[in-house]
Amino acid sequence: MADFYQTGSIATLHRLGQENLHLLEDELLEYRARNPIALVLPCLYSELQGPALGSIVNHLTQVSYLKEIVVALSTASALEFRRAKDYFKVLPQDVRLIWIESPRIQEILKLLVNQEIDIGLPGKGQSCWIAFGYVLARQQSKIIALHDCDILSYHRAYLARLCYPVVNPNLGYEFCKGYYARVTDHFGGRVTRLFITPLIRSLERLVGRHPMLNFLDSFRYPLAGEFAMVSDLAWTNRIPGDWGLEVGVLAEVYRNCAPRRVCQADLTDNYDHKHQALSADDPNSGLHKMCVDIAKSVFRNLASEGVVLSDGLLKTLRATYLQIAQEAIKKYEDDAAINSLQFDRHQERMAVEVFLKGISLATEVFLKDPLGIPMISNWSRVAAAVPDIFERLITAVEADHEWNPQG
Repeated sequence: MADFYQTGSIATLHRLGQENLHLLEDELLEYRARNPIALVLPCLYSELQGPALGSIVNHLTQVSYLKEIVVALSTASALEFRRAKDYFKVLPQDVRLIWIESPRIQEILKLLVNQEIDIGLPGKGQSCWIAFGYVLARQQSKIIALHDCDILSYHRAYLARLCYPVVNPNLGYEFCKGYYARVTDHFGGRVTRLFITPLIRSLERLVGRHPMLNFLDSFRYPLAGEFAMVSDLAWTNRIPGDWGLEVGVLAEVYRNCAPRRVCQADLTDNYDHKHQALSADDPNSGLHKMCVDIAKSVFRNLASEGVVLSDGLLKTLRATYLQIAQEAIKKYEDDAAINSLQFDRHQERMAVEVFLKGISLATEVFLKDPLGIPMISNWSRVAAAVPDIFERLITAVEADHEWNPQG
């Protein structure tokens, strides 16, 4: 049985052992008319051939409370887009694919750039942002849920537990973040265990108690890719366009939501997805790049809150981080021992050394340019700059939907 301990500034909604999926789905069906849900799936074309997506689609065929599903498909040719449309036809919901590389979508992005709108770089952040805009344009859903397409252990219960706190009008939440254990015969989740949590706690030690740091530290899995939110947040939240996406989203939620309207929900006993390589010698790929982008996002969001991050403080941060991370390794080693799990202390220490390099690189980049690449503009600003943007977006997506490239 899971614990039911509450900590931090947000509510934690636990899994307490009793199977109640059908009860949750019945309630979600009951609330569907009042709070219709759009599910956004950011998807690479390569994931259609992967081991996870087929199971995800199979589970989604059994979900009857969704109003619509929006697949943001990227890195796809015209022929691959057609194949993807066929792939997702099995879903019974109202489904639309947004082909990110579509000439029509790219023309819209060029228009926004000409209007000095920040659209970010190609990637998951930009794809999610376009999908959110399409959901807002259609005005069919009041709730937006999102999860990745590489979840190997997917079950439709994940989605029900993710949506329920925001969809149920009696609970009053505006944002729900998923969390879960990352345990097989060993501990997973290295970036959370050995990087982001020690980094946040190191900063708390150096700059003192800060509401944003306390907010971030309240999440058991701040890097989880699953969340649900009221659609109004898609109007106001900006989105980072790099691996800092999850932390950047939480920082925007911190600014735009009262803490009592934010929660985290335990989605499952265990979770498995595609694993990233450590990439110890390449700061432009794998977990190495991920930790650089996350650290930059944390630094820039703290700076925007008025926290002075001097060169001296950031040098001290590296020493503080290393000490806290080493202490974390010992705790996880002991936790593994009592549960008879495998534990490779050398690999854990190697990960910390790579993350330490990432902090150094992020520090260098931040001190040179505290602002960095602007976050993607929120849709409120986009609509003000281009009043007919939603009509353009719907027209582009529907034209691509009807288009049938041959090959």
